[in-house]
Amino acid sequence: MSEAIDVGSPDEIEEGTARVVEPEESGFGEPIAVFHAESGCFYALDDTCTHEEASLAEGWIEGETVECPLHSSSFSLRSGKVLCLPATQDARTHKVEVAGGRVVLYPGVDADEAVRVGE
Repeated sequence: MSEAIDVGSPDEIEEGTARVVEPEESGFGEPIAVFHAESGCFYALDDTCTHEEASLAEGWIEGETVECPLHSSSFSLRSGKVLCLPATQDARTHKVEVAGGRVVLYPGVDADEAVRVGE
């Protein structure tokens, strides 16, 4: 298992936004976006859209999806599955959980499920 990265407290990532964890911080080869969905769940995907070089963290979060700000491809935050063209390749997920009052990211470990604030 990858080394856990403390991303901050749940309150530091507002619902409907994302925080980017850079490779220098995570030790992973790509930037990772940690999303705080409006449902209160946290998810993590590779930050770069699989269609072109655009930050998914800068996209629009609605429910459990994120829309790329460049060409409007949409991805499931839960599974990384592409939901809308022009992207055709799924985004890689990463495990993220809330533990001890902190958002904890496991770079390179596939997500198994979302974790609600306070669980």
